[in-house]
Amino acid sequence: MKWLPGLRAGGFSLLELMVVMLIVSMLFAVVGVSVSRSIEGAEIRNASREIVAGIRHTRGQAIIQRQQQVFHVDADARTWTAAGREPVKIPEGLDITIETARSELTGENAGGIRFYPDGASTGGFVELLANERTWKVEVSWLTGEVSLEQVADDA
Repeated sequence: MKWLPGLRAGGFSLLELMVVMLIVSMLFAVVGVSVSRSIEGAEIRNASREIVAGIRHTRGQAIIQRQQQVFHVDADARTWTAAGREPVKIPEGLDITIETARSELTGENAGGIRFYPDGASTGGFVELLANERTWKVEVSWLTGEVSLEQVADDA
C-alpha cells in the first residue's frame, strides 16, 4: 500500500485531538451565551408587556369607575401593582425604576402614576433593566396613552 506524502497510516495525534476539543468547547460556550441572552431578552420583553397591561388596566378602571386610580411601583421591593390587583414581583435579574410627578412619589424608590376618570394621567415612565437591555413603558400625562419601547441593547 502506497501513502501520499503528508498522510499518516493511523489515528490522530494528541495535539490534533486537543485542538478539536478546544474548538468544540468554544462553540458550546458561544451557543450557551446566545441561548442565555435569548431567554433574558424574552423575560424582559414579557415583563414589560405585563407592565403595559397593568397600566392599561389601571387607566381602564379609572374611566369605568369614574374615580382616580394609581399604578404603583416599588423599586426596592421589585414590585408593581395595578389598580385593584395584588402586587406583581418582577423576575430575578431584572430591575425596575419609575419616573413620575413629585406629588406621586411614596418613597425614595417608589411612586405611582395616577389616572383620572377622563383617562388623563400624571404621566411618567417605568423602566425595566437587565444588563445592557432597557425597556421603557411611557405614559402620556395628557392622554394617558401607554407606549413601550426598547431603549438600549448593546447586543
